[in-house]
Amino acid sequence: MAKTRKEKEDIVAVVVEKFRNAKAASFSNVSGFTMDQANALRDKAREMNSEVFITKKTLLALASKEAGFEGIDPNDFAGSILTAVSYGDEVSSAKLLMEFSKTNDSVELVAGVLEGKGLSAAEVNQLALLPSKEQLLGQLVGTLNAPVSGFVRVLAGNIRGLVTVLGAIKDQKTA
Repeated sequence: MAKTRKEKEDIVAVVVEKFRNAKAASFSNVSGFTMDQANALRDKAREMNSEVFITKKTLLALASKEAGFEGIDPNDFAGSILTAVSYGDEVSSAKLLMEFSKTNDSVELVAGVLEGKGLSAAEVNQLALLPSKEQLLGQLVGTLNAPVSGFVRVLAGNIRGLVTVLGAIKDQKTA
């Protein structure tokens, strides 16, 4: 049964709210995947603080325009469009769809949005290859900790050397 104008306006309002709360969004063509695959994708999205949904392209175009997305028109995409929005970090929606596309040939990244600006499929793929926010923070902590750790090892090496020399002197005197 066809949706009424009010139902369509409600759908657009919900999608606009999702877009406004999201840090990034990624779009992919989808066709021919099962409900089990869709449920697995939704579960994975929840783990990554993201959300996936499929909306008619005309409604998606209205929502993206109302949300202020520049340089993107979902009507230009071919096929059904799966949208992934990420609330936690900027790369999780792109990573989610890229991982899903590796196991499902029916999924292909077509575009994305970051900070309200449209991204091409190649840019979304590059975004998906970036480490997550947690990984970057871990690398930063390791980088900041490296000089301190090195200094402690140098100081410990001197003390270790002194203990070795004192042990050798003790062994020499007792022998």
